[in-house]
Amino acid sequence: MNGRPNIVLIHGAWADGSCWSGVIERLQAEGFQVRAPQFPLSSLADDVARLRQVLEFQDSPTIVVGHSYGGQIITALGPDTANVVGLVYIAAFGLDEGESLGALLSQGPVTPALAHLFTDSRGFGWLSEDDFVNHFAGDVDPTRARVMYAVQQALASSAFTDVMGAPAWKSLPSWYLVAQNDEAIPPDAERQFAERMGATTVEVPSSHVAMVSHPQEVTDLIKAAVETCTAALAR
Repeated sequence: MNGRPNIVLIHGAWADGSCWSGVIERLQAEGFQVRAPQFPLSSLADDVARLRQVLEFQDSPTIVVGHSYGGQIITALGPDTANVVGLVYIAAFGLDEGESLGALLSQGPVTPALAHLFTDSRGFGWLSEDDFVNHFAGDVDPTRARVMYAVQQALASSAFTDVMGAPAWKSLPSWYLVAQNDEAIPPDAERQFAERMGATTVEVPSSHVAMVSHPQEVTDLIKAAVETCTAALAR
């Protein structure tokens, strides 16, 4: 233990743990203990169980960071947050009790990144290459964006109908990064999430995958959360 919280990074739909590589390198260079596990995306319950499994072997208080649907996972920890001391949302869903992703997304037009979302025979949704490269990861080098497309993890359709219980952000301090050029989650929706959770908020001129295209800004926000939580733990 080094007196600072550990950090667990949670990827979202159509991504995997490697999307955090630029952030991980920066945090590890400063001596942080970091994990970025893979999530099955087979159901919200499965994903929360996976997060709890990872949290069990953290040797100190932990900050969890969620991107996109990863925000759904960290929010669904609810009031039983064990050793979690802070939540960081990166262009992520921060639903309230009784809300679902599907109901939220149906309130406006389909975003460009999801325009051609298709569901396979087992009920998992995938993004098309054009939507992924040009909209989901629109400010990422196209060669890297195509690699990200190739390794995308599909999301179970049930994720859109799962209803949120008591959200973890009601009992923990939160930070939020708004991706101003997001074409997967409307930036105004991100601002609304951040405002109602009372999150410390920054905005970055980024596509949906801010941790890939703006890893330093994402790292800086995580470090700000670490500093605040470390000071609180020392009191």
